[in-house]
Amino acid sequence: MLAFKVPGMTCGGCAASVRRALGAVAGVEDVQIDVASKDVRVSGAASADVLRAALEKAGFEPEGLPVA
Repeated sequence: MLAFKVPGMTCGGCAASVRRALGAVAGVEDVQIDVASKDVRVSGAASADVLRAALEKAGFEPEGLPVA
């Protein structure tokens, strides 16, 4: 499981966009989001680089996601 923050996620619509972007990544099994704390947890086999790319493509900048 990878846990990180998405500071730009400020509302339910943002959370839905983040969930949609991450859920479309091959290997992602589950996405848990807490909008209030801006915390995201992703379980599955997807790499941090692929998750970062998906979030950036959706317009979000993750914090605390490992960089290869």
